Amino acid sequence: MQADGSKIRRQRELRGYGLRRFAAVAGLSPAHLSRIERGLRDPQPEVLARIAAALECDIEDLERKRTETNDERGRLAVPDHP
Repeated sequence: MQADGSKIRRQRELRGYGLRRFAAVAGLSPAHLSRIERGLRDPQPEVLARIAAALECDIEDLERKRTETNDERGRLAVPDHP
Protein backbone atom coordinates (compact mmCIF):
# COMPACT_ATOMS: atom_id res chain seq x y z
CA MET A 1 0.00 0.00 0.00
CA GLN A 2 1.49 3.29 -1.06
CA ALA A 3 -0.08 6.59 -0.14
CA ASP A 4 -0.32 9.42 -2.64
CA GLY A 5 0.97 12.34 -0.62
CA SER A 6 -0.23 14.95 -3.09
CA LYS A 7 -3.78 13.57 -2.82
CA ILE A 8 -3.60 13.73 0.97
CA ARG A 9 -2.38 17.33 0.85
CA ARG A 10 -5.01 18.33 -1.70
CA GLN A 11 -7.83 16.77 0.35
CA ARG A 12 -6.52 18.37 3.55
CA GLU A 13 -6.36 21.80 1.94
CA LEU A 14 -9.80 21.43 0.32
CA ARG A 15 -11.21 20.85 3.79
CA GLY A 16 -9.54 23.99 5.10
CA TYR A 17 -6.98 22.34 7.36
CA GLY A 18 -3.51 23.66 7.90
CA LEU A 19 -0.73 21.11 8.32
CA ARG A 20 -0.41 21.44 12.10
CA ARG A 21 -4.14 21.43 12.80
CA PHE A 22 -4.78 18.42 10.60
CA ALA A 23 -1.83 16.53 12.07
CA ALA A 24 -3.34 17.03 15.54
CA VAL A 25 -6.76 15.82 14.34
CA ALA A 26 -5.19 12.72 12.76
CA GLY A 27 -2.95 12.05 15.78
CA LEU A 28 0.33 12.62 13.93
CA SER A 29 3.25 14.93 14.33
CA PRO A 30 3.32 17.75 11.77
CA ALA A 31 6.78 16.59 10.64
CA HIS A 32 5.55 13.04 9.98
CA LEU A 33 2.50 14.28 8.07
CA SER A 34 4.72 16.57 6.01
CA ARG A 35 7.02 13.66 5.07
CA ILE A 36 3.99 11.60 4.01
CA GLU A 37 2.58 14.43 1.91
CA ARG A 38 5.93 15.02 0.21
CA GLY A 39 6.27 11.32 -0.60
CA LEU A 40 9.31 10.81 1.59
CA ARG A 41 7.55 8.25 3.80
CA ASP A 42 4.75 5.76 3.27
CA PRO A 43 2.46 5.62 6.27
CA GLN A 44 1.67 2.39 8.08
CA PRO A 45 -1.84 1.10 7.27
CA GLU A 46 -3.21 2.27 10.62
CA VAL A 47 -1.80 5.76 10.07
CA LEU A 48 -3.32 5.95 6.59
CA ALA A 49 -6.63 4.80 8.12
CA ARG A 50 -6.48 7.67 10.64
CA ILE A 51 -5.73 10.15 7.86
CA ALA A 52 -8.63 8.82 5.78
CA ALA A 53 -10.99 8.98 8.77
CA ALA A 54 -9.98 12.58 9.49
CA LEU A 55 -10.55 13.44 5.81
CA GLU A 56 -13.85 11.49 5.82
CA CYS A 57 -12.86 9.43 2.79
CA ASP A 58 -11.84 5.87 1.97
CA ILE A 59 -8.26 4.71 2.21
CA GLU A 60 -8.40 3.78 -1.48
CA ASP A 61 -8.98 7.46 -2.30
CA LEU A 62 -5.53 8.24 -0.87
CA GLU A 63 -3.51 5.47 -2.51
CA ARG A 64 -1.34 5.69 -5.59
CA LYS A 65 -2.82 3.98 -8.59
CA ARG A 66 -0.76 1.13 -10.01
CA THR A 67 -1.19 1.59 -13.73
CA GLU A 68 2.21 1.29 -15.36
CA THR A 69 3.61 -2.10 -16.32
CA ASN A 70 7.20 -2.62 -15.39
CA ASP A 71 8.16 -5.40 -17.79
CA GLU A 72 6.96 -7.88 -20.39
CA ARG A 73 5.50 -10.15 -17.68
CA GLY A 74 3.01 -7.44 -16.77
CA ARG A 75 4.39 -6.77 -13.32
CA LEU A 76 3.29 -3.37 -12.08
CA ALA A 77 5.52 -0.48 -11.20
CA VAL A 78 4.64 2.41 -8.94
CA PRO A 79 6.31 5.77 -9.61
CA ASP A 80 8.59 7.08 -6.85
CA HIS A 81 6.76 10.40 -6.74
CA PRO A 82 3.27 11.40 -7.80
